[in-house]
Amino acid sequence: MTSNEKIKLTSLSSKGGCGCKIGPADLSAVLRSLPVPVPNPNLLVGLDTSDDAGVYKLSDELALVQTLDFFTPIVDDPYDFGQVAAANAISDIYAMGGKPLTVLNIVAFPIHTLDKQILTDILRGAADKVKEAGATLVGGHSIDDKEPKFGLAVTGLVHPGKVRTNAGAKPGDKLILTKPIGVGILTTSIKKDQLTDEEIARVVKVMATLNKAAAETMEPYDVHACTDVTGFGLLGHASEMAKGSGAGIRISKSNVPVLPRVRELAEAGFVPGGTKNNFAHLEGSVTFAEELDQIDQWILCDAVTSGGLLIAVDPGQAEALLGKLQDASVDAHLIGEVTAEHPGQIMITA
Repeated sequence: MTSNEKIKLTSLSSKGGCGCKIGPADLSAVLRSLPVPVPNPNLLVGLDTSDDAGVYKLSDELALVQTLDFFTPIVDDPYDFGQVAAANAISDIYAMGGKPLTVLNIVAFPIHTLDKQILTDILRGAADKVKEAGATLVGGHSIDDKEPKFGLAVTGLVHPGKVRTNAGAKPGDKLILTKPIGVGILTTSIKKDQLTDEEIARVVKVMATLNKAAAETMEPYDVHACTDVTGFGLLGHASEMAKGSGAGIRISKSNVPVLPRVRELAEAGFVPGGTKNNFAHLEGSVTFAEELDQIDQWILCDAVTSGGLLIAVDPGQAEALLGKLQDASVDAHLIGEVTAEHPGQIMITA
């Protein structure tokens, strides 16, 4: 292949360009069979609450935040893919209240069959996003593989007393979401040539936007819990927050921001398998209002790549935080609240 030939990156994925995670039910079954980890008092956040990253205490003033994420191409432009993959991986650090420090590239690429410039562009896109985050690339690892995959291992820093987990939400807290959903349906539609160049650019911009501004803005507020919305979808991650916090969650569907054309494309059949798996996994954990049809329910469970932060904030500070987020050009919306009723469950109103 020459550098003048265009390659449709999403066509090279055996999963059809879906960056979906292994489903929560399957992952739980695997983890249950592993030995119980030896307790370590310095491990502040581990596997127990299905959180976004691990946190390890180094001193009374400093803790490490560690995460990694990688996936197959979900867009066709290599530079865009690199940016999205980097923003997605770094997001976990922001969700924990940390600041990204260093990153390692994770590369799988068919180096003998694809133009090397494609990999160069992927790495260039990631490097630009890492620079924007204020982090430093320190190396990485690559393998020759028939299916391209890319992502980052990211290390950040946080004060041990300022860690934001998904398990601290309190009844009365208001829920703020900082990016629109529907990304999984749109990226599936890209593979089927259903989006215009303008629509592709719009969804790429959403995915490539760092959660840096949102994380920095929420830092001085009484945020009791936070998570980033990714592969398990808005309701999947909200469910983890509800169960980890031992509280209920109520979300108003009409207040949840959704990207343009998502419903139209979902009705046309472009709903990824990961989204349907998320919906199936949540059976028994979510009650939907009767007015919401199957399409509405799938959209709320849509498997997101590089989504926004879901923030549970003290009710007395919610409007102030929302305003500050919007002033910082964050597409933030108040979508619901934490309740004392139905602990571990989610109620969706119209």
